[in-house]
Amino acid sequence: MPRRCSFKLEIGFPQPLAGVDEAGCAPLAGPVVAAAIILDREKFPRGIDDSKNLPLETREALYAKLVKCASWGVGVATVEEIDSINIYWARMLAMTRAVEALGIEPAWVLVDGNTCPRWQRPSKAIVDGDAKCRSIAAASIIAKVTRDRMMVELAGEYPGYGWETNRGYGTPAHQRALREKGPTPLHRRSFAPVRAIEAQWAQPQLPVIEIVPAESFESHPPQFESAPIAGTQDVVLVPSQPHAF
Repeated sequence: MPRRCSFKLEIGFPQPLAGVDEAGCAPLAGPVVAAAIILDREKFPRGIDDSKNLPLETREALYAKLVKCASWGVGVATVEEIDSINIYWARMLAMTRAVEALGIEPAWVLVDGNTCPRWQRPSKAIVDGDAKCRSIAAASIIAKVTRDRMMVELAGEYPGYGWETNRGYGTPAHQRALREKGPTPLHRRSFAPVRAIEAQWAQPQLPVIEIVPAESFESHPPQFESAPIAGTQDVVLVPSQPHAF
C-alpha cells in the first residue's frame, strides 16, 4: 500500500510554514495555476494527498474543507505570459504570486519540484513533494481544483475543444478539434503541437476545384461560313456563332 504524505518532512522548519504546488504545466491550453497554503497541524482535514491520486469528488470535498481551516493563496500565470517567458518561468511566477496572495509572510516555504523561485525568502524544493509533504499536497489540491474550475468556465466561452473534461490537456479529441477548428486565444502557441497547427491554418487556403471526367463533355465543334472580303475573291472563315467549351 503506498505511503501517504505526512508532516514528517516538515518537522524542524519554523512556523508559519507554507507548502506550494502548481497545476497545469503540461496542457496545450489555459493558464498555469499555483497555490500556497499554511496548515494548522492541530486542525486539518484527513485524507490529504497528492491531487493526482485523488478522485474528483474527494478533491472537491478536501478543497471545501481546506479553504475554511487554512491560510491559502492562489497565483495565476496567463497564456500570454507562458508564451512570452516559457512555461518554466511562468510556473515560477505563478508560485511567487501564490505566496504573495497568502496575506502573511511565511517563515519558510516548501516547494514541489527541484527548484525554488528566485525570491528573497527561506525555501526548500522537494522532488515529488506533493506525494511526501502534507502541506505541499494540500497546495496541490487547491491548485488543481481552482484550475479545473477555470477550464470548465472557459469551455463555455470556447466550446468544442472539450476543456470541461480534458482541462486543456492534449488528448486525441482535443488535438482533433484543434486541427478542425484552429487554435483559440487561450491555446499556448509556444507549445509545439499548437504552433504546428497554427502554421497550417496560416497557409492560404486554395479554392476547391471540381474535376469533371472528360467523357462527360459533349463535343461541339464550331461551325464556319464563308465571308467575302471586299475587292478580292478570297474568303476567310469566321465562326457563325460563338460556342462554349
